[in-house]
Amino acid sequence: MPNSGFLSYNIKGDNMKKTVKDIDVKNKRVVLRCDFNVPIEEGRVLDDTKITKSLETINYLLDNNCQIVILSHLGKIKTMDDKKKYSLKPVADVLIKLLKREVFFANTTRSEELTEKVKAMEPKEIILLENTRFEDLNGNLESDCDIQLSEYWASLGEIFVNDAFGTIHRCHASNYGITKFLPSVIGFLIEEELKALDILIDNPEKPFTVIMGGAKLEDKIALIQAIIKRCDYLLLGGGIANTFLKALNFNIGLSICSDKSIPLVKQIMLENRDKILLPLDAIVGNKYNNNYARYSLINGVSDSEVIYDISERTLEKYRKVINESKTIFSNGTMGKYEDKKFHNGSLEMYKMLAKSSARVIIGGGDSLGAIKKFKLEDKYFFLSTGGGATLAYLADPKVKSLERIEDK
Repeated sequence: MPNSGFLSYNIKGDNMKKTVKDIDVKNKRVVLRCDFNVPIEEGRVLDDTKITKSLETINYLLDNNCQIVILSHLGKIKTMDDKKKYSLKPVADVLIKLLKREVFFANTTRSEELTEKVKAMEPKEIILLENTRFEDLNGNLESDCDIQLSEYWASLGEIFVNDAFGTIHRCHASNYGITKFLPSVIGFLIEEELKALDILIDNPEKPFTVIMGGAKLEDKIALIQAIIKRCDYLLLGGGIANTFLKALNFNIGLSICSDKSIPLVKQIMLENRDKILLPLDAIVGNKYNNNYARYSLINGVSDSEVIYDISERTLEKYRKVINESKTIFSNGTMGKYEDKKFHNGSLEMYKMLAKSSARVIIGGGDSLGAIKKFKLEDKYFFLSTGGGATLAYLADPKVKSLERIEDK
């Protein structure tokens, strides 16, 4: 079921925030927060999905004769070298091609010259500011929501539109602090994300299955604790599964594992033993030999090996659950999908989900990268762009960054 059809479902939308359509933006200067945290290599954007997703809101503002000042972060800025690596200039180049119009790139985050440039903007002009996290070199001013920085960015516009779903779990100056000073609404991307994810929160059709993969359990443990109360099955893969396996005293060799989470994992398994499904077999590699790959049952992994993928018995076990499910949320891959020797588990899992009659909602991050690699983008009910934001929202829908935006 393609994700473009999800709005045809009866989605309640209770507690939905006011959107850009609920406020008069005509002829206004708008500060727009986007999520342009995209992969860039040698000055070239490798995946423009997040940029493309922002176009609906940008074009709506252009149609309303707005002047648009765009803010976004990119990566983490801790050193001066990071500033060279994480400039938003390549994003400006992509925007120009997608919008087929000029986009002025300001190579600063704030200055008197920038303020004057913004004041002189004509209708339908667009300015993209440099990476907001450049301000973190001055004492984490962006990430710690500095009030003066928030007020400066607010001074650049008359209305604030937050369309950066990927940062709704962060309270930064550019997405939260700014809402103290300007009338604020959400854009179409955040609206679409919240409507789709609310399906998983407001009584999802049963059986409700959650599939969790990826490397770091610490990033997802809060969601697992919250969502396991609502789901019927939890299917695990990747580094997350490794931690659960180690908690059961399986030898996982040199596989990635979150040792400090093991006591909590044991408690989760004790309280939900009938819901949790773990891998039965794996494709293992060797950290010091890139050509090494072999099949192993889970109880046959040696001390020097690394679990890089799930295999046939696990897929068959998970297929039975998927086939009876009515709602499925999947986040993270089943292994090292970037390497062809270890991508089959993730590929077969996503093909399985594509054939499912359930509403399949897939959370961003590596999941979107894998799905794009496997050319399965249009096969699911909804693809979330959020990554950590998706997980945070599902764990607790009352995200602080949106609290100053009024409900409809």
